Amino acid sequence: MRNLVLIIIAYLLGSFPSALVIGKTFYQKDIRHYGSGNLGSTNAFRVLGKKGGTVVFILDVLKGGLAFLIAKYAGASISPLIIAVFALIGHIYPIFANFKGGKAVATSAGIILFYSPILFITLFIIFVITLKIWKMVSLSSTIISIVAVFIVWFGHYDLTARIMLTIFAIFIMIKHIPNYKRILNGTENKVSFL
Repeated sequence: MRNLVLIIIAYLLGSFPSALVIGKTFYQKDIRHYGSGNLGSTNAFRVLGKKGGTVVFILDVLKGGLAFLIAKYAGASISPLIIAVFALIGHIYPIFANFKGGKAVATSAGIILFYSPILFITLFIIFVITLKIWKMVSLSSTIISIVAVFIVWFGHYDLTARIMLTIFAIFIMIKHIPNYKRILNGTENKVSFL
């Protein structure tokens, strides 16, 4: 029963539509009607600017991080990573925003940050470097997802971490399929907020 309650909490945390709330409250914009229409950090940066995008990013990271920490310290009988994956599901399919959310990158980052800070820092550095080179968030997100999978499968991580981080990567890559098509035909958006 406790695990079920923690799963529901994780999903509800993930469902909090940070970009929608920040956009409407402080910028009088529903970012679903601007840019890519996505309720994620990247679109928030494009539509709301650096300050708004940064706040959305931090909130999206915290959603995953809090889900992990609550599960860890509230006595879950299963791995906090398993509980935290429901925050990702909430972020992608938020009950508070008609089940149309973001692409799980920042929320995944939050989970990883509190699960393994060293892994988080490694992935963050790779993300920044690849973003500087190619200026495509979708490509950088995919690269760090793949790198994360390799690190956990070939490093000293338990089977649960290996499976859950692979699931995180699969979520991220599935949500970026439209981006891959745009990369291939040369129409993918490049960041202008660096």
